[in-house]
Order: sequence, then structure tokens, then C-alpha cells
Amino acid sequence: MKVLHINAGLENGGGLYHIINLLSAAKMRNKDYELLTLAEGPVKAAAEEAKIKVTSLESNSRYDIKVFRRLIDYINQNNFDIVHTHGPRANLFLYLIHKKIKAKWVVTVHSDPLLDFANKGLIGKIFTKLNILALRHADQIFAITQRFADLLTDQVKIDPKKIIVIYNGIFFKNQIPVKLTHDKFNIINVARCEKIKGQDLLLKALHAADDQRLMLHIAGDGSQLPHLKELAKELKLEDQVIFHGFLSHTELTKLYQKMDLVVLSSYSESFPLVLLEAGDNELPLLSTTVGDIKKLIPDDEYGFIVNIGDEVALSDQLVNISKLSKKQLQMIAKKEKKYLANTFSIYNQLAEIDQGYQLLMK
Repeated sequence: MKVLHINAGLENGGGLYHIINLLSAAKMRNKDYELLTLAEGPVKAAAEEAKIKVTSLESNSRYDIKVFRRLIDYINQNNFDIVHTHGPRANLFLYLIHKKIKAKWVVTVHSDPLLDFANKGLIGKIFTKLNILALRHADQIFAITQRFADLLTDQVKIDPKKIIVIYNGIFFKNQIPVKLTHDKFNIINVARCEKIKGQDLLLKALHAADDQRLMLHIAGDGSQLPHLKELAKELKLEDQVIFHGFLSHTELTKLYQKMDLVVLSSYSESFPLVLLEAGDNELPLLSTTVGDIKKLIPDDEYGFIVNIGDEVALSDQLVNISKLSKKQLQMIAKKEKKYLANTFSIYNQLAEIDQGYQLLMK
């Protein structure tokens, strides 16, 4: 079975690693998968580094309609059985040409399509409607949480027979880098600096904790970064917060060596790869009740959960967790990693995706 994965190419976070991990695993299993990006960018660069077969469909301008003919020809002339799109722009491109290609069309819904363009004004509303229109015309949809599957059925009005829930996976390491000693209790939040990620809530919770032992590291860039820096200053947290900006996977792994806790403070998430990555590095996890988080943290023996937007509970957990012994935290992190590695391996995800393809082709 010959499969073409398509992405806009400008992803620089969880979406990028999802695609690269999946295609790397497919390569190791001798699957005939390849990647096409709609533009040069981080995704193509990462694919080339991983030695994944990748092509970029560059256009002369944003209004170059010839790009659609090139895309149709590329799909049909290379005899792909399935075209699998990731992200709203790729979805829209396939919607506009899907009647002119011979391949079946599959979409992975990585995030809430009703919130993808939130706070973007009129343009955001138009893009939301176009993306939903595209989703309704796909032959098959992989939803990465049950919540997304329910949302697609109930609110987007997609036939549930077309939807399959397939959770994300990653490559898990057999050994992790040696932990480095440090004086503070280091907390890290890895996310784009956008309102939906709730870093403002995290800063307020840190301020309410009023504990100088706690040091917060925020790894990410985005439109809210200047506001978050100003908020940290207003709350007099300059000595307790470090803004690292965007970090590469290698840089992040090195930073994890000095961390004691990973916190996800988001108001909405799908199935956060960042928590799988942190768990792989044997770090305890604290998350808001986003997505299918109970699938990742089944109970308090595996990690910690607070309700979305609950500043008081988040503050209390930061303090309480920091008072646990290193041995207690290590036991929780090791149990969580064992569970995650058995449940959310990238090879499990690949097998489920391949079963979905087989079902569609039948």
C-alpha cells in the first residue's frame, strides 16, 4: 500500500514530531510511506534529517493556483493508494482536489477544529468553516482522542462510521541522560506561548504558592510571550521564572536533566506529545484535565491532575508535589514511564493506522 502524507510544512512543535516519528517508524517497518510539504520549512528539514522521502510543493505565491494541478499530477502519476493530510491547510488543499485524484483521502485531527483559529477574527471564522467543510468530505478520519471523535460526530456532524480513535505514540528510550543536581525545585512548562496553553494561570499559581524554592522554566515561543514576561514582572516573579523561548528537541532533553516536574496548564489540548516525551525522560507529570488526560495519567500513582483553570488547586499541587521526596517522585515517574511505553509506543500507533488504511481500502 502506497501512502502519501501531506502537511503545510511550517509545524514546529508536537505536530512536527508526530509526523516525523510516524514516518520514521513506517520506514523501519518497510512501509511505503512518503511525505509532501506544501512549503519549505521545519517539517521538510526534519524529514530530510531522518532520511524520510520528502518532496516540497513550492508555489510561486500565495495565489499560485497552478499548485493544485501539480498536486493532482503528483498524486495520480505516483499511483498513491491513500493520501493522508495533517493540518487545516493540507486538509483544504485536498478538499479542493479530492474529486480529481484516484487515491482515498484520510485526515488526522490533531486539535479541536472549532478552536484552531480562535481569536483570529473574521479570517479565523472563515478558515474554521473551510476546515470543517474539508473534514466532512474526507473518506476516513483518525481522531487522536475520544473527545475529538465525539466532537466531530456531535458538533461537526461527521458520520461516526468514518472516525477511528488512534492515540499518539513516540519512540521510548531504554536509557535516559543522567539527572543533574540543582538547588531549586525546577518546574518546566513546554508549550507555545498562546492563551489556550494557560501559562498566565501557571504564573498566577506560582505567585500564590509563595515558595522561593520553586523555579519555573517556560520553553516555548508565541504571541503571548511579551505579555507573560510582563505578567511575571508584575507578580514580582523575575527571580523564579526563566523564559527559554523555543528549544530544539536536543536542547529540551538537556534541560530535562535539571527538572523535577513537568506541568501542562492548558485550557484545551488533544493528546499532548509533550507529556509522553517528559514521561519518557522519567519526569513526574502535572496536568489540567484536558483531552483524554486520564488515558495518560490513570490515577495519582502515575502523576497529578487538576481541573482546567483551577488556579488554587494548581498552586496547592505545586507546593505539595515539591515537598515529596526525590525517591517518591522517582517511583511515580518510573511507574508512569513503564505504563506509557507499553501503551503509547509509536509502533502501536503505526499498527492501528495501518489497520485503518486496510479497512478503508476494503
